[in-house]
Amino acid sequence: MQTRPGSIIRWRCPMCTLARCRLWFVCFAVWFTAALSQAGQPQLTFFGWSDQHVQTSGDARHLEPAIEAMNALPGTKYPEAIGGTVDAPAFVFGAGDITEWPTNAARTQYEKLITEKLKFPAYDIAGNHDTGGKVPSETITKWLAARHGGLSYKIEQGGVVLLAVHSKYDEMSDSPAQPIHKDALEYIKAELKKIGPDKPVIVALHLCYEAITNRDELVQAFEGYKVILVLGGHYHRSTVHKHRGIPFVQLPSPAPNGPREFTVIRITADRLVAIPYNYQNKQWNTAPGKVLDVPLK
Repeated sequence: MQTRPGSIIRWRCPMCTLARCRLWFVCFAVWFTAALSQAGQPQLTFFGWSDQHVQTSGDARHLEPAIEAMNALPGTKYPEAIGGTVDAPAFVFGAGDITEWPTNAARTQYEKLITEKLKFPAYDIAGNHDTGGKVPSETITKWLAARHGGLSYKIEQGGVVLLAVHSKYDEMSDSPAQPIHKDALEYIKAELKKIGPDKPVIVALHLCYEAITNRDELVQAFEGYKVILVLGGHYHRSTVHKHRGIPFVQLPSPAPNGPREFTVIRITADRLVAIPYNYQNKQWNTAPGKVLDVPLK
C-alpha cells in the first residue's frame, strides 16, 4: 500500500466492524417490530402451554425443563416451511389447570417459577382443577384475580388482543366435555364490542375444541369481529382444528403424562403460525394435525 509522506494510516479491525453491523441489525429489528405495531400491523410472538398440574405438595419439578427450553428457544430456526427464527416472546400464556388441586404450596411454587425462573412475562387463566372441583378452594382464583385484575381479562401486545376468558365448570357433570358458560359468552361479546371489528383478536379458554359442546354458539359470538384464533387446553396434547372458519389450537401440557411440548404462536400482518416444540427431543412437532399455518387478511 502506497501512502503520501506525512499521511496517517487508519486501520479498521474487521471484527469491530462486524460487531457494529450486528448491533445495528439488532437495533433495526427492534425498531422495525415496534414501527409495525405502531402502524397497526400485527407483529407478535408468544409461547403457550396448559395443564401444568403442580402437585398439592408444591412439587413442580416437571415444569423446569419446559421453562428452561422456553428461555433458550429464541433464535432457534423454525422448520424450513415456516422460515425465519423464533423471536423472544412477548409473554407466555397458560390455559388453565395450573394445579392438581389449589393448595398454597402449589400456588407459591408456581409463582416462584414464573417470576424467578421464566425470563418472560406470564399470564394464566383458571382451569377446572384450579377451582378445587367438588371441594372448592379460592386459593388460585383469588391469586389470578389479584395478579391480572380479574379471572377474565385482556392482553394487548404487538397489535393483537388476547381475551383470556374464565368459563365456569360444572363439577356435577361427569363429563369433561361441557359448554362455554353463558357468562363467558357475554364477556366475549362485550369485550369484542369495545375492541371493534378491525383489530385481530385471540380468544383463550381452558376447554379445548374437542371439549366445547356449544362450538356453534361460541363462534356465533365472534360474528362481525376479527377473531383469528381460539386457544384451549384441558386434554393435554397439541391439536389443531377449524370450526366455521375459525382455527382452534389446543395447547399441550408439561405434566409427567404429557407430550413434553409447548406451542409457539407467531402472528404477522399476513400470516398466523402455531407450532409445538418438543423440548425433550429438541425438535419441532410437524406431524399432521399439529401445526397451524394460515394466511391472514
